[in-house]
Amino acid sequence: MTAELPYAQLDWDDQGRPRSRVFDDVYFSSDSGLDETRHVFIEQNRLGERFAALAAGQRFVIGETGFGTGLNFLCAWQLFRQQAPAGARLHFVSVEKYPLNHADLQRALGLWPELADLAQPFLVQYQAIHGGFQRLVLDQGRVILTLLIGDALEQLPQLDAQVDAWFLDGFAPAKNPEMWTAELFAELARLAAPGASISTFTSTGWVRRLLNAAGFKMKRTPGIGRKWEVLRGEFLGWPEGTPAPAAAKPWFARPPRQDKSALVIGGGLAGCSSAASLAARGWQVRLLERHGQLAQEASGNPQGVLYLKLSAHGTALSQMILSGFGYTRRQLEHLQRGLDWDGCGVLQLAFNAKEAERQAQLAAAFAHDLLHILDREQAQARAGIGLEYGGLFFPEGGWVHPPALCQWQAAHAGIQVLAHRQVLELRRVDQQWQAWDGEQLLASAAVVILAGAAEIKQFPASAELPLKRIRGQITRLPQTARSQALATVVCAEGYVAPPRLGEHTLGASFDFHNQDLAPTTAEHAGNLEMLREISNDLLHRLDAEHLPLEELQGRAAFRCTSPDYLPIVGPLADRAAFACTYAALGRDARQVPDLPCPWLEGLYINSGHGSRGLITAPLSGELLAAWLEDEPLPLPRSVAEACHPNRFALRRLIRGKA
Repeated sequence: MTAELPYAQLDWDDQGRPRSRVFDDVYFSSDSGLDETRHVFIEQNRLGERFAALAAGQRFVIGETGFGTGLNFLCAWQLFRQQAPAGARLHFVSVEKYPLNHADLQRALGLWPELADLAQPFLVQYQAIHGGFQRLVLDQGRVILTLLIGDALEQLPQLDAQVDAWFLDGFAPAKNPEMWTAELFAELARLAAPGASISTFTSTGWVRRLLNAAGFKMKRTPGIGRKWEVLRGEFLGWPEGTPAPAAAKPWFARPPRQDKSALVIGGGLAGCSSAASLAARGWQVRLLERHGQLAQEASGNPQGVLYLKLSAHGTALSQMILSGFGYTRRQLEHLQRGLDWDGCGVLQLAFNAKEAERQAQLAAAFAHDLLHILDREQAQARAGIGLEYGGLFFPEGGWVHPPALCQWQAAHAGIQVLAHRQVLELRRVDQQWQAWDGEQLLASAAVVILAGAAEIKQFPASAELPLKRIRGQITRLPQTARSQALATVVCAEGYVAPPRLGEHTLGASFDFHNQDLAPTTAEHAGNLEMLREISNDLLHRLDAEHLPLEELQGRAAFRCTSPDYLPIVGPLADRAAFACTYAALGRDARQVPDLPCPWLEGLYINSGHGSRGLITAPLSGELLAAWLEDEPLPLPRSVAEACHPNRFALRRLIRGKA
C-alpha cells in the first residue's frame, strides 16, 4: 500500500453501484452481481457439494485475486454456513491492491440486504486494514479471512498455503492486464492443492491458454446475464519441462500434525493468545499458570500502548508489526471501550533532529490513516496538553488493559485454566508431553507450547535460545481535574496514557541488571523525569513534583526479548541433532541438505515479544495454530521464517559456531 493512493478511488452510479476510477471498470455486474458471483465462482467451483462433504475438523481454502467489495467472500461464507458441518473451517485468502475504505465498503455491501447478517460482523472487524497480510477472524474462528494488501505479484509469492479453489476476479483483462499474466498464473499453480478448481468471469482466449500453460485444464462453460461464456478448470499438476517451485527448506518445513490436545505453559498474552487460537480450531487446551490468576507478570500492567515502531524499509519486524497491529486492533472490538481499551491514538514526539528525520521517512512510506505528522500546535490540540514538540500521530493506536485481553482470550469453552501450577519439568511419554512439578503430574497432552517468557530457559529443550530479560517499572499517577484533559497516549523515551479508573500509567523504565521486581523510588523518579521530557505541562497538571516518591504506586516486570527483536514462534528442534543433520551448512551455506529436521515432536514456543507483546503476541498465536493445523500462514513466509526458533541454530552453523 502506498502513501499516495492507499484506498480504492470510486465513483457511484445513479443506482448506487461503485466503479473504479483507476481501472474505469465496475466491481460487479450491472444486472445482478449476486447472481453472477454465485454462478461464476460458487457453482463453477462446485462449492456446495464440496462444503457438504467436509468432515468435522477439516478446512477448505479459497484463494482470490481481487477482493473488491468482498461480495464473493460473503457469498462463499453464506454457503459454507449453510452446507458445511459445524466443526469445519473456511479459510479465504484474497489479494487486493486498492482496498475500499470502511465507509465505501459499507455503502457497497448495503446493496445486498440478503447478506446483511454476515456483512455486519465483517464490517465490525474491517478495522486497521493496512499493507501486507491482514487477518480477520469471523464466526468465532470458523471463518478466517486473510487479506493480502498490495500488488498481487509482490504478495502472492510470500503466501504459504494450499488453495482448494481459486476465484479469478480482478478487473477485466483489457482494463487491468497486470492481473492476468503468466507470472501470476504460475503463482496460482504453486499455491494450488492437488485437484484444485479454478473459475473466472472472462472467457478470453489468451487467458485460457496462459492458465492451461500453468498446469490448469480450462474449458469454457455457459455464462449468465451478459456473460455468454465463463471459464472453469482444474489443476492437473506442474507442467512438464517447467522447473517445479522450490520446496520449503527442511528446517522451516511444517512438522507432523499432532492430536488436538495442548498444554500451554504461561498465562500472559503469548500463552492466552496461543490457547485461544487453538481452541477456536477445536483443540482441548490446558493453560498452566504459576500464579493465582492470568496476566500477572509483563502482561499485568494496567495500561499498555498499542504503538507501532516501524521501519520505512519493509523489514521482517516492520511487516510483523503492521500485520500484528491490525490483528490486535480487531480483537479489541470484543472488549469494553474505555475500561479495557481505548483507541484514543498515540502521539510519538519528535524530541530531537534524528527522531524528526525518522518520522519524516515513515510519513513518506505509509498511508496517512496509519500515521501522519502533526506540528507542535496540532499535536497540542490533539493531546489536550502543552507540548514542546510536534510528532508522529497514529490515529488507530491507543492503550489496552492487557489482563482484560488475556481473560477474553482464555474464556473459550475449549480452554481449561489451571492456576497455581508451577511446571518444573517436561517429560515425553507415549506420544504425550507431561508437565511435572517435582513429584506431581500436573497435566499431559500431545503438544506443549512454551509461552512463559524467559522462564522457558529452565527447560533443556529451550535452554539455549538467546532470550534476555529486561526489567521495566511503571508508575501509577492519580488523575487530577486538570490531567483529565490528556486525550491521547503521548510517547518520547517513555509514555503516559490518558486516565483509566482514575489513574494514569507512566513508564516504563529499562534496567538490564536489576533482577528484583520490587518497585524502587529511583525508577519512580526516573519515570517522572521522562514525564517532564514528554510534557512539563502535564507534570504540573498532575502535581507530580509534589508527590512523595516513597508513596508512589507502581509495578515492575521483566520484558523478554531476542537479539534481533523478533519474537520466537514455532516448533522446536533437537539442537545437537540439528547441528549434526545440517553440518554441511558450515562448509557451504547455500546447500539445502535433503534431510528432515529433527523436530522435538509436539514442542512449540511463543516468546521473545519484548515491549511489543500487545502487537506481536496475538498474531503469533495464529502463526502457531497455522503450523500445527497445516493452514495458510497469517504472515509472509519470509516473516514466519524470520521468527522461527531454528533461525538461531542455523546462524550458528553457518558461522561455524555450532
